[in-house]
Amino acid sequence: MPGPAPGTAEPGAGGGPLRGLRVVEVGSLIAGPFATRLMADFGAEVIKVESPRAPDPLRQWGQHQHNGRGLWWPVQSRGKRLVTLDLASERGQELFLELTTRADVLVENFRPGTLERWNLGPPRLRERNPGLVVARISGFGQTGRYRERGGFASVAEAMGGLRYVNGYPDQPPPRSGISLGDSLASMFALQGILMALHWRANGGEGQDVDVSLVESCFALMESTAPEFDRAGAVREPAGTGLARLVPSNIFRSGDGSWVVIAANTDALFRRLAGAMGAPHLAEDPRFASHDARADNQERLESEIGAWAAALSAAEIDARLAEAGVPSGPIYSIEQIFADPYFREREALVEAEDPEIGSYVAPGVHPKLSRTPGQVRRAAGWDPGRDNAEVLGGLLGLGEQALAELAEQGVV
Repeated sequence: MPGPAPGTAEPGAGGGPLRGLRVVEVGSLIAGPFATRLMADFGAEVIKVESPRAPDPLRQWGQHQHNGRGLWWPVQSRGKRLVTLDLASERGQELFLELTTRADVLVENFRPGTLERWNLGPPRLRERNPGLVVARISGFGQTGRYRERGGFASVAEAMGGLRYVNGYPDQPPPRSGISLGDSLASMFALQGILMALHWRANGGEGQDVDVSLVESCFALMESTAPEFDRAGAVREPAGTGLARLVPSNIFRSGDGSWVVIAANTDALFRRLAGAMGAPHLAEDPRFASHDARADNQERLESEIGAWAAALSAAEIDARLAEAGVPSGPIYSIEQIFADPYFREREALVEAEDPEIGSYVAPGVHPKLSRTPGQVRRAAGWDPGRDNAEVLGGLLGLGEQALAELAEQGVV
């Protein structure tokens, strides 16, 4: 069973649903740290272990900085305690073993084989802590011919199929403006961790959660596999919409904004036609059914485009919202900040950071009615900020021992 944890929470105690779980994170950048950030938001005690010589470079990542600091780090590392350990050293490995003995979950996103080279693979960890759940996030997974290859989100999105179906048929496949593959892997890792913890709580032991960035992308590919297997069909990129789902596309408003209009069922299309002041379109044989609209996509979208071009984005939004037709403007981050919805939902929240001051950050999602998440501590910037608290308080190392370890380069 797992080693000592920091305590347990009763329902409604305000500590978050994951209070009582201790999570050790070892890795860097995005996929592993994002998964643990989500756990910290919901009450888990997260201890981030970094190399004293090469701490997480995410501190400086991002397209912009403030006061010389990257603006991604304070979000990604909020709620975590920061510890340094040299896992290539024997003493660092011993301390890491002691730390994971007292943990419920370990999250790592190294290339497969890295923990094993340090003699810290899951079998050795579970000799001391049979209940430990080990989430391993990598480009291609722990098995298979590509296991030792490095893999960033862009590579995973390409080989997992997402990049191919994105964009236009006659143009190079574009990427999303974010590291989507990493974030998808983080969420699959979190799902796996929670399933493994549920299994353990019902009498099972610890187990590994093997997450591949490529498979995390491929898992979103809907019906493309059986379509190819049974029908020999290869889904191609379809620009701003989806083939044979009509109407579900973007349209330009009269004031130059792009608006998504999605009315690709018979009932929704009747509502759209009514909102357009053209109810006859829903009775037109060319548009009256799903297949008919798909066969006449260009003609129908031309009709909708002409209607949208005569109105402002706000007018389109108001009319379609009243009619119950799914629609919405395509927002930049500036427009997200301007829409009060995001503050009402606490999707944007005020936060404080010792280095960059007050800033607006993404809130905690999803919303739980009895045990909501919250940001419990600001991110730290100094590697090993919490060595005394964790290695001293949790593992019992005194000031002199910590000073000697620092001098030796172990912490």
